[in-house]
Amino acid sequence: MGRCHVLIWLRRTFGSSIGSKALMACTGLVLIGFLFAHLGGNLLLFADADGAAFDAYATALEHSPLLPLAEAGLALLFCAHIVLGVRVQRANREARETAYRVRRTHGARTPGSRTMVATGLVILLFLVAHLYDFRLCRPEGDSLALIVRERLASPSGLVLYGAGVLALGLHLTHALRSALHTLGLHHPRYEALVDRASFLLGFVLGLAFLSFPLVFFLGGAA
Repeated sequence: MGRCHVLIWLRRTFGSSIGSKALMACTGLVLIGFLFAHLGGNLLLFADADGAAFDAYATALEHSPLLPLAEAGLALLFCAHIVLGVRVQRANREARETAYRVRRTHGARTPGSRTMVATGLVILLFLVAHLYDFRLCRPEGDSLALIVRERLASPSGLVLYGAGVLALGLHLTHALRSALHTLGLHHPRYEALVDRASFLLGFVLGLAFLSFPLVFFLGGAA
């Protein structure tokens, strides 16, 4: 009986509009943490000319017994975030003007908030292309650092990855603010600070990831 009550509570909580928004905010915050970790690993591409540091890092990841679990967890997070985003967007279109929606949308809208759906779609397409390039179609035995550098040094790589990370940066300029507001972790006194922090997060991460295609396109794969 107790287990049944828990399942009912979970269904009612996360099946509701507010519950979906809260869960989407949580998955988004975890994915932001992943982006920082991913950026840290990618920075090893700049560590040396032959890519040995990045290749050693990639090899260590590939031979880790935790890799399948980490990949499954990330896939689940991405899928949950996407599904919840679609559900929330649909609910926002259909819902009437409730007090919650008025409170949530109070204040000036930003380019990041106005384009969340569009940038989300671009990020999804970019993620599929990214996995295709470096996970599904990676040649066996080749240096991953060399593969990444050559892909990003190409004109198509610059356009694809440049567009993808710019969309990611714009998406993130609103993501932190939206997540904290959804979870109730905000206060009018610190609202301006949270807005600036959210913008800075998107700007810094977007610029950091953009540096890879720019550097390798302008300087070559070597």
